[in-house]
Amino acid sequence: MAVLRRGRAVLIGLIALCTLLELALSLSDAGLLAPRLRTLAYDYGGFWPGLLGNWKPNYPAQPYAMFVTYSILHGGPAHLAVNMITLWSLGGAVIDRVGAWRFGLLYGASILGGAAGFALLAPDLRPMVGASGALFGLAGGLIAWASLDRVTYRETLWPVIRAVLLLLGLNVVLWWAMHGMLAWQTHLGGFLVGALCALALDRHALGPEDA
Repeated sequence: MAVLRRGRAVLIGLIALCTLLELALSLSDAGLLAPRLRTLAYDYGGFWPGLLGNWKPNYPAQPYAMFVTYSILHGGPAHLAVNMITLWSLGGAVIDRVGAWRFGLLYGASILGGAAGFALLAPDLRPMVGASGALFGLAGGLIAWASLDRVTYRETLWPVIRAVLLLLGLNVVLWWAMHGMLAWQTHLGGFLVGALCALALDRHALGPEDA
């Protein structure tokens, strides 16, 4: 019970951080705080592929820090709300399985994986923000565990395949609805790294040990 409480505290902390940042940016957009805070936040915290090339960073560590900072910024209240609801749902399931600190490792690895996917596959130099790379990493971890659990107990993989197809279809629909502005590369990178990290973190997912 104490482990679950710590895990929920971690989730609440992540959600509070992202929410407070977006609140400040939205108040700035509405003219109730210092102007242009969103532009400033994106300039300093968004993931800019050009910084991996010959662009001059705003501060020396930016080309490295952006691999993490992009994940706590969002494109507006609606973007934030969808991601935070998803974080609470998927994060809770991961914590129930492996506890708070392994959740943190999986979430952090997925953030980096999402950034790496965008860095490698993004077709242009537009910036990227949002926690969805990490969220797809959590989904990848849960799907990886479910796959091996079902193989271990000789159950059909159809529910797992259906979940993967659903995620794929969701990305296609969102990419179309957003006129190609969806960072699917981040989703893919987060998903793959999350799945691999999950298998390393939960040894029980590999099935029963031989006696």
